Amino acid sequence: MRLAFGRMLFALVCAASHFTAVAGGTAAVTTAVAPVDPSEVRAWLMRIHKAASSRNYQGTFVVSAGGAVSSARIAHYCLGADQYESIETLDGKARNVLRHNKLVYTLWPQSRVALVEQRDLQTRFPALLQSGGDHIAEHYDVHADGVQRVAGRTANVLSISPKDDRRYAYRLWADQTSGLLLRAEVLDARGRVLESAAFSELAIGAKPQPQNVLAPMGQLEGYRVVRRKLTPADFEAEGWRLSKSVPGFAQVGCVRRPLSAPGDDAPDAPANVLQAVYSDGLASVSVFIEPYDAQRHGTSMQTSIGATQTMMRRDGDWWVTVVGDVPPATLHDFAAALTRIK
Repeated sequence: MRLAFGRMLFALVCAASHFTAVAGGTAAVTTAVAPVDPSEVRAWLMRIHKAASSRNYQGTFVVSAGGAVSSARIAHYCLGADQYESIETLDGKARNVLRHNKLVYTLWPQSRVALVEQRDLQTRFPALLQSGGDHIAEHYDVHADGVQRVAGRTANVLSISPKDDRRYAYRLWADQTSGLLLRAEVLDARGRVLESAAFSELAIGAKPQPQNVLAPMGQLEGYRVVRRKLTPADFEAEGWRLSKSVPGFAQVGCVRRPLSAPGDDAPDAPANVLQAVYSDGLASVSVFIEPYDAQRHGTSMQTSIGATQTMMRRDGDWWVTVVGDVPPATLHDFAAALTRIK
């Protein structure tokens, strides 16, 4: 499963519980209404965060992007203050992701490789909310857009339109009862769907089964176990800055990390890759910087898969990769502003 799966769950889920706040989770909305008052946006984000982190659910999630379709089976359990999650890809190379709070295991059964990481979840949804949640309404208009059914459940539909050409539009389907995100689409300026993700089947209120997550974590005999720790970093202290800010985007994190996963067929990438993450509260952009290596790096290039744009280029002794769920022009803004200061 490509990056889109995780991105849909964390980036697009941000506004999905809009109707839990304004419609009480039950009233049907049949016509579009005026844009949402900016003062209400943060409250909605907090509600969806609570719903997504406190509900027990199991289902199959399908992502369509760039002409490819992939699916995964996901289970999420809450037991007291603990959270447990498993994601099993159903297409392509087998991969299982297991999470107990911040401890994440990624298993590749065919190659018998296990990646073990401590991921600070605060750098995902909560941190984005703190730095960008209050300003989403400055760059997006939010509208109620009726009621539809997804995976056999009634969903309220939410449309989010950008106020400029530097971000994409979103259409979200939120479960009317629980507020969970059931379906999401990313659309370009012409209204064309670049990427979609949806539950094809879903059971909410599943009985917690933490052993389904913990047991595989303890059964790694025969696996090559790779333990990696992301190291917090300071972008400017590392010698980099953006000479000009990209409107709406604020830095929400900076770490040193490996660039590729150990389950890939390619050799492990060096661990001295610097990653700075920027967000406007919905969309995100990552800037990766590593020493230039003629044997590993080719020529400058730009690629597009669904809503995810990637731009790679050489910058003197450095190789820069900019990746984001934004229009290509936004990546160029970041690349043009990136400056070496020492």
